[in-house]
Amino acid sequence: MITIKNSEEIAIMAEGGAKLARVKNALKEAVGVGVKASEIEELANELIDKEGGKASFKMVSGYSWATCVNVNEDLVHGIPGSNVAFKKGDLVSVDVGLFYKGFHTDTSISVGLFPDSDMEKFLNVGQEALNKAISKLAPGKHIFEISEAIEETVRKGGFTPIKALVGHGIGRELHEDPQIPCFVPGRIEDSPEIKVGMALAIEVMYAQGDDKVEVLPDGWTIAMRDGKISGLFEETVAVTREGTKVLTR
Repeated sequence: MITIKNSEEIAIMAEGGAKLARVKNALKEAVGVGVKASEIEELANELIDKEGGKASFKMVSGYSWATCVNVNEDLVHGIPGSNVAFKKGDLVSVDVGLFYKGFHTDTSISVGLFPDSDMEKFLNVGQEALNKAISKLAPGKHIFEISEAIEETVRKGGFTPIKALVGHGIGRELHEDPQIPCFVPGRIEDSPEIKVGMALAIEVMYAQGDDKVEVLPDGWTIAMRDGKISGLFEETVAVTREGTKVLTR
């Protein structure tokens, strides 16, 4: 069932989203050569506590961390361990969620460490795809149009949208309906209609190579099977009577 939220609940989510945006921006600034994924995790915990929230991801059964940190071919759900130290030329993505006053928000960023021109283009395409997807949100439109914007932008850039994973609705639960694919899965008329009150975690997941993924031995990290780099950009967005609001930026 699609969760529709009233204006009071959206206001709470906006407050939580602003807190999460500050956390994300600080984590982005902290990513650097020689930094360990575990240090990003430690900082995230400190910042989330300072903001008066809780780590959404720690509320997922079996997962014990506030962040997912992924490097290069690792796409999502990377465990932020002390054995992972960032190097020059790495692409690092950080995914983080915050639970505040009964509601979740979720956001992700990908960062290149001294990227070459190819990586810069790759990152720019992912951010552009997210911006175009967000621009499609309006009452009466369909989730299909979000997916279409992501797929068209990613493919036009010469890259591949991921099919095995999706964005999602968000609110009292971290993962709610509707699912938001990064590709067009069917007909627009079969796609959920966008309505006032929806809160969506729009997530652009894409890769330089093909779209085949695999789960690594840690049981959590999902990586590109061909070993080519992948990217992740995500914002929590609400559809209100006053227009679309990006809550985590």
